[in-house]
Amino acid sequence: MFHRTERLLLRPAWPEDWEMILWGIGDERVVRNLATAPWPYLPEHAREFARRGQDPRYPAFLLTLPENRGSRLVGCAGLGENRGEDAELGYWIARSYWGRGYATEGARGVLEVARLLGHTRIEAGHYLDNPASGRVLKKLGFRPTGKVKTRDCLARGGATPCAIYSLDLDASELPAQAA
Repeated sequence: MFHRTERLLLRPAWPEDWEMILWGIGDERVVRNLATAPWPYLPEHAREFARRGQDPRYPAFLLTLPENRGSRLVGCAGLGENRGEDAELGYWIARSYWGRGYATEGARGVLEVARLLGHTRIEAGHYLDNPASGRVLKKLGFRPTGKVKTRDCLARGGATPCAIYSLDLDASELPAQAA
């Protein structure tokens, strides 16, 4: 599955993308905000990530900047199963692309796909020491639930408090792309 936003091409990972993935996620400041990525993040982790299968109901996308000869990796965003409940939004952005609006734009693209797939409610969260991710979620129209759940984080080696947000896709219009 592919999707296009104003600046990004959202596409699946291919096995030959492993080096790009390692470059993008292989930074402790990125990995420490993800639940299932280990630290250190090694080439075999990137190869496994690039080879994994896709569930068509819960797609994951590489966020890329199209270029004349290929593309540049900006990050990754996708949907996951949320313990049998609503879908969960997740994303990461390579550190050299932080602060440019790519997290918001890529996640918005994933939410557009989620709506097309028939998802009606999306949950997302961020570790309490990562307020930048909370700002992204608010720009996307997510509302804080007031819940803080403890979630495991492989890179941090244990349970970490995570603020939970939700978005009702049926009742909301996705906010327009902010400049």
